[in-house]
Amino acid sequence: MSTAGRTVAVINQKGGVGKTTTTVNLGAGLAALGCRTCLIDLDPQAHLSLHLGIRPAADDPTVYDLLLDQDLPAQEVAVRIEPNLDLVPAETDLAAVETELATAPDRHTRLAHTLANSNMWDAVLIDCPPSLGTLTLNALSAASEVFVPMQAHFLALQGVGKLLETIGLVCGSVNPSLQVSGIVLCMHETQTTLAREVVQDLSDFLESARSQDVPWRDCRVLTPAIRRNIKLAEAPSFGQSIHAYDPTSRGAEDYLALAQDVLTMWDQGFSDASQQADVSESPAEVTPKSVD
Repeated sequence: MSTAGRTVAVINQKGGVGKTTTTVNLGAGLAALGCRTCLIDLDPQAHLSLHLGIRPAADDPTVYDLLLDQDLPAQEVAVRIEPNLDLVPAETDLAAVETELATAPDRHTRLAHTLANSNMWDAVLIDCPPSLGTLTLNALSAASEVFVPMQAHFLALQGVGKLLETIGLVCGSVNPSLQVSGIVLCMHETQTTLAREVVQDLSDFLESARSQDVPWRDCRVLTPAIRRNIKLAEAPSFGQSIHAYDPTSRGAEDYLALAQDVLTMWDQGFSDASQQADVSESPAEVTPKSVD
């Protein structure tokens, strides 16, 4: 599989759209399909860590230490969650990084430097905070691409447009090679007219960018859309991904199929994968590889 060096910033400035849920369950899906995956919790709320049942002790290293100590290897901070799936956890003290790195000349590239020195993983998924501060800029600097989770609502669509414009501005100074490669539709209701209209508007917007010199020119809506499923909301209470909590649920089925779609996109390359697919189609039949 041609996933080596893939670092994905999962970002949306709006809360409650499925950002952390997507980071956890897409990452676990990639791991189940044989991709050595690391999740990085870069949000001071530490919801990604809590979702996976990780609450670091006072003397346990976290992503906070990783950003402050450039000699600390990422693999020494990572915690094994499932076969092929590691987590670099966060704690609430991560919020202090914004102040502590305020005068550091390399404050926006600390994470990029750390990940450049590690080849343990095929893919790294970074759960970004909702604000565009030092932490998010570290994620965008380290990433090769961006995934944007969103709901098929009118206001969410407007927000994604503004987010893409912001990423475009950031790319020029922080990471000119960064691409927005995928949009993930979460809590999706295919039967509603509104959802279908928003998806069509989104597809039209992305198609109009194909000939433009913008970071989202090869972006597409990833498939399948993640259907609304109560099991996805229950899984964090048990400190597990949806695949560990209820592998027969619709949520597990959707995220595993999404992971397969992502791997296919990576194998094909951005330009071949930018053709829009039908987001209302049923999830493809996917069989996890052995990860023992």
